Amino acid sequence: MNLKKILILAIVFLTGFAIYQSGFTDYLNLEYVKENLASFKDYYSQNPIKTALIFGSIYILCTALSIPGATILTLTGGALFGFLKGVIIVSFASTIGATIAFLVSRFLMKDTIQKKYGEKLKTINQGIEKDGASYLFTLRMLPVFPFFIINLLMGLTPIKTIVFYLVSQIGMLPGTAVYVNAGSQLSQIDSLKGIMSPTLLGSFVLLGLFPLIVKFAFKFFKKKEVRDV
Repeated sequence: MNLKKILILAIVFLTGFAIYQSGFTDYLNLEYVKENLASFKDYYSQNPIKTALIFGSIYILCTALSIPGATILTLTGGALFGFLKGVIIVSFASTIGATIAFLVSRFLMKDTIQKKYGEKLKTINQGIEKDGASYLFTLRMLPVFPFFIINLLMGLTPIKTIVFYLVSQIGMLPGTAVYVNAGSQLSQIDSLKGIMSPTLLGSFVLLGLFPLIVKFAFKFFKKKEVRDV
């Protein structure tokens, strides 16, 4: 590992360690946000732009360092900024943070992983190069896959950064909208489990699988036409 990679790794580790040691993660819980929401709103009413920048920066940092708490932050965004502004701020902050995590993973580990397992990953690499956007969109729409894992693993693949960013921005948008909307009714939420119903989760799954279903169906009918000829 060269000096640049060691330096980046050290910065990431020390930043994450400092955040955990500061006790910041203790505030990423539903009870704390509900108890202090009035104070947050008062500050926002007096400093709207500053509040949005601070909130967005915290969200980006947490996402980039894969710190648990994205759900709480998204709910807070809805409660603090309202639905429309909340969706815009959270959507861009979450995608920027995810892309930073993606780039760090790529810079630190991609070359090593590809050199060591390149032959075994050949089929996966070819699939990502050809259909990476569809696969990523499906993963973004499936709530069963933690987003921080997707960010890190995608950094090890050949998918282009701009494709990762744009697909993530679009793919995470429905989930962001759901949580921001729930956050706008934060006083009525007692548990994170009740926000997303099985029906809603099922809808996300179907929506996420739709591009792949269409692609496979197109290939199937195309082959069938060739055989018929």
